Amino acid sequence: MAIIKIVELFSESLKSLFLLLLYFIMDKKEKTMSEITHEIDSNFAGRLNILRAGVLGANDGIISIAGVVIGVASATSNIWIIFLSGLAAILAGAFSMAGGEYVSVSTQKDTEEAAVAREQLLLDKDIEAAKKSLYAAYLQNGECETSAQLLVNKAFLKNPLKALVEEKYGIEYEEFTNPWHAAASSFIAFVLGSLPPMLSITIFPSDYRIPATVFIVAISLLITGYTSAKLGKAPTRTAMIRNLCIGLLTMGVTYLLGQLFSI
Repeated sequence: MAIIKIVELFSESLKSLFLLLLYFIMDKKEKTMSEITHEIDSNFAGRLNILRAGVLGANDGIISIAGVVIGVASATSNIWIIFLSGLAAILAGAFSMAGGEYVSVSTQKDTEEAAVAREQLLLDKDIEAAKKSLYAAYLQNGECETSAQLLVNKAFLKNPLKALVEEKYGIEYEEFTNPWHAAASSFIAFVLGSLPPMLSITIFPSDYRIPATVFIVAISLLITGYTSAKLGKAPTRTAMIRNLCIGLLTMGVTYLLGQLFSI
């Protein structure tokens, strides 16, 4: 029970750290406390997705770097070889995560902007066709004919482009995720996740290096498993056990591989 309490405490701290990080990354304007309290955050879902991606990025950093340093430490006791291998893996993994996230989010943003441009062109060329298109979208989304017509009339009195984009494509109008923010979040998360295995493998004496690293990595994986489950509103115990098993399997395989090529 004590371990579970410690895991929950560290998990809440990790979640708070990521929330604070995302606040500074994604907020371009300074706001007073009253504005933060009363303002409706229309991009909350996007922020939550990046937060979840950040936790998963940290998890990848833990498992990837733990696998590398355990494998190398199993093959040699030379601390500089272990350190350089871990450092190279951190840089490669962080840049790979950031690059992949940037490409993915950029592609999504380009697709969303193209959809907005298509609907704007439709509005400019044929407003009646745009009304029919929005009417059909409301019907497809479950509205009755009367309700759909009322919603169309209301939308064209306010912001027809917003209604067209959101109803036809499920896109939050003018709330595109910034690919640079997503890349930075993934990069920082991976580096933060890599710290527990990297520090433990280099700080502890050679006789205790591997078991101490396995223990610290196991605790870290329990924390990220708990945090990701909480964010996704999933069962925490299952996520923690699954995360721990994957991490132990990774370290076990790389340890055995290191033993085969022991220097």
